Parts: sequence; C-alpha cells; structure tokens
Amino acid sequence: MSDAEMMRTMDGLIPPESLADPEARGTRWARARWSVLAEPGDGLAGLAIERLGAMPALAAALSAEEPPAELGISVPDWRRACARWRPRSEDHVYPMERARRVGVRLVVPGDPEWPERVDDLGVHAPVALWVRGRAVALGRTDPGVALVGARAATSYGVQVAADIGGDLAAGGITIVSGAAVGIDAAAHCACLAVDGVTIAVLAGGVDKAYPTGHADLLSDVSRQGVVVSEVPCGTPPTKWRFLQRNRRYVNRGRG
Repeated sequence: MSDAEMMRTMDGLIPPESLADPEARGTRWARARWSVLAEPGDGLAGLAIERLGAMPALAAALSAEEPPAELGISVPDWRRACARWRPRSEDHVYPMERARRVGVRLVVPGDPEWPERVDDLGVHAPVALWVRGRAVALGRTDPGVALVGARAATSYGVQVAADIGGDLAAGGITIVSGAAVGIDAAAHCACLAVDGVTIAVLAGGVDKAYPTGHADLLSDVSRQGVVVSEVPCGTPPTKWRFLQRNRRYVNRGRG
C-alpha cells in the first residue's frame, strides 16, 4: 500500500497530528493490521511487536519464512504463528472502512487515551484498541472498579449491583463492565443514572451491540463513557474472545 493510500485509510481513525507524521501513521497502521491478524492475547504477536516494532513485525509476519533472530523462538513456532496470521492478511480493508464510517477511533500505546494499566499484561496486552465514544475515559488515572457477574442474575443480585455501581460512580469511580444482560447491564445503567463514567469492554467489534437488545445501552455508554474492544469492527464475539476479553477487567478496573 502506498503512503497516500495509507493516509486515506487512516483518515478519521487517528488524530490529525498522528496522520501527518509518517512514523506515527505507520505505527498505527501496523497495529490496526495486527488487531486483525492476531487474536486477543496472542503472545507471539506481542513479542514480535515489542522486540521489532509494529511495522517491522508486520512485514516479517507476512513474508519471513524464518523468525527474526531477535525473537529467540524456533522455526516451527514461527511457522505455526504465521499460519494463524497470514490467512487474514487482506481482511483489514472492511473493518477499517467500517470503523471510519461509524466514527470509531483507533487508540494505541503512547496515545494520551491509552489505559496504561493494561501494559501489565506484557506481551499479552492489546496491540490496539478500537473505541466508540469518549476515548479520553480510557486514559483516566482515577480509580476504577470492574463490576461484573451472572447473566441469569436474581432480582436481588441486580439490585445490589445497581446500588454498588451507583454509589461508586457518584463518588467518582469509573465503572468497568461487559455490557451483558444481568449484573453488567445493572452496573452500567446505575452509573449512567448518576452521570458517572462507565467503560463497556466488548468481546466483539464495537460497531454492533451484543446482545442486540443492548444497542440503546451501548449508545448511552458511548455518550457518557466509552465502548472499547481490541478486535476490529465486524468481528463477532466468540467463547474464546469472551475469555480473552475478561483478562483486561482486572488491569483497567483496579484502583
């Protein structure tokens, strides 16, 4: 892809100052591509980006038959990883166009909005985040609490979650949850009711509500807080992605 095409693709997804800077633009382009190539928590992808940089790691992943020496891994391990990544090498076009069309932003490490606590995950940390809403809510340094629980919650459980979420949010605590039915929804709704800041962490793309009945809830969250995912627009939630999504709660939610 030419630099002009890259600029057109990234326009609207990243801040104008990053778009105008060739190095910043290239890094963000590569991390966007990596979010398509690799599943959340892929440690080898994280290792390659950490040791090589996002752009060189992407080039190696798409063409090198042997691992760069800096990675210190075996040829079989590298080839197995490439076999996971390369079938998705052209799958980035739609999600990036979709993100721009619906007003989704790309946030990467080093951006003011990046939630630095997720960096504690090391090579398993997100390579990028796709955000809908007030991205600045991600980078807040005030305490946050992850409030999650059963989908098939009792009325008592829902009430307790709402009480806790509302009280914490009224006290300036950011409420982090997963926008599922039951406890998650109660936590988000209680936070919104007191004009608090809430973050919905999704297992699928932020462009579509899951469950579908929570489209209005997620719209409300995006106006008052932020909806975030490390997988790009159009990506369906799966059991594996829910499990990987959950590893981030502790890192963003701890105070």
